[in-house]
Amino acid sequence: MDVKRPFYDDLSFWVLIFTNGATITYTIIENWPLITIMLVYWVQSCIIGFFNVIRILSLKEFSTEGYYINDKPVAPTEQTKRKSAYFFAFHYGFFHAIYAVFLLTNIEGVSVHHVLFGGIVFFVDHLFSFRYNRERDQKKIQNLGRLMAFPYARVVPMHLVIVLFGVFLSGALPLLVFLGLKTLADVIMHVVEHY
Repeated sequence: MDVKRPFYDDLSFWVLIFTNGATITYTIIENWPLITIMLVYWVQSCIIGFFNVIRILSLKEFSTEGYYINDKPVAPTEQTKRKSAYFFAFHYGFFHAIYAVFLLTNIEGVSVHHVLFGGIVFFVDHLFSFRYNRERDQKKIQNLGRLMAFPYARVVPMHLVIVLFGVFLSGALPLLVFLGLKTLADVIMHVVEHY
């Protein structure tokens, strides 16, 4: 019998907390500008999208309840799964290309090494989470529509900071707001996706 563990008894949950905590600590110690950490989390968001496409394509059984393509309900077929994965990759990629344009117009003071290092750390984190949770995810009947929507929630903190602070991406307040919102979004979405 498969006993459902609470989320706080899950190693991938604590790895996510540690990764975000280490990033926040390193950001404060190294005094990174907000734009640097936003680029690191932009890379993380792209990594999340990449693993989400793999996750969709690897589904064996899934539900399409409440899921529509061109205003028509769809059946849980292999073709629906592939179309959805490709659409998600295009839409999510386009969404992130727009953020990249905004972020890359404000790159003064950004360290490419910090962004690459952060990207590597988050890639390892999400690879671990994907592999760690894959078996449990395959035992559940995932809803394809929800699976496609989950990664967008993790972009909300970046969107809010850009809207609230615009081009004034400097100072402690935007940095603390962004780091707090981003970590909270990561933790909530991890729990929602896997529990």
